[in-house]
Amino acid sequence: METLTQLKCVACRAGEPPATAAEIDAFMPQIPDWRIVERNDIPRLERVFKFKAFADALAFTDRVGALAEAEGHHPALLTEWGRVTVTWWTHKIRNLHRNDFIMAAKTDGLYYP
Repeated sequence: METLTQLKCVACRAGEPPATAAEIDAFMPQIPDWRIVERNDIPRLERVFKFKAFADALAFTDRVGALAEAEGHHPALLTEWGRVTVTWWTHKIRNLHRNDFIMAAKTDGLYYP
């Protein structure tokens, strides 16, 4: 079985099915530091990454932004002194899609505190 980091995001259109419970159960062990949160009735993947300085947090934000552009899938990013909160969900379906889990795993690969 391929790992999440080996997969590419696919174009997601309105009406696409969200990730199934079985997919979520299979994906979550690959991204153990992420949690599913619900905001505005929309489930989202979220993780807080910690850094020693604002410049490090900002550099990480830039790396995540470049990845998002390359994959065509974009998160919410909150950059603060010493931390960056990354939140993935699929806007078009107002839910979690496999793309969100792929991007969470790839985001983990960009983290070097």
